[in-house]
Amino acid sequence: MNVPERRIRIAKPDDISVVSAFDHEPTKNERKEFIRRAVDNDNAYVLEQNRKVIAIGILEYTFFEHGFISLVYVDPRDRRTGVGEMLLRYLVSECCTSKLFSSTNLTNLPMHALFAKLGFVVSGMIHNLDPKDPEVIYCKTLSVNPQA
Repeated sequence: MNVPERRIRIAKPDDISVVSAFDHEPTKNERKEFIRRAVDNDNAYVLEQNRKVIAIGILEYTFFEHGFISLVYVDPRDRRTGVGEMLLRYLVSECCTSKLFSSTNLTNLPMHALFAKLGFVVSGMIHNLDPKDPEVIYCKTLSVNPQA
């Protein structure tokens, strides 16, 4: 069996167009600008499989000064292969605060399962971001010493 070669690295400006090509988000232009800002601030990470970018994750520290994973997006052709879990585990390991937050829509059942698998717990819900699909906030307590 041929095992794919996977690695995660900081995203570069050239990665933005690659991600945009497989990103099917309806607000694609706004998301592209969001990703561009994250890349410019070194908050974006990409997962490569056999040297091809197939996923992106963004880890920021703007949520009440705690880590917040604001995006995990996997090319739809590569979902359900462990890529999302690998990227999420990596972002958890990179977080330098004692609490790490993230969120997903209420209807995104695969992401809820992944959060539960990795020890995240429900922390709250925000209505009115997406019509009729509340955002569920998750938190994971980490055993790190935040840098002062």
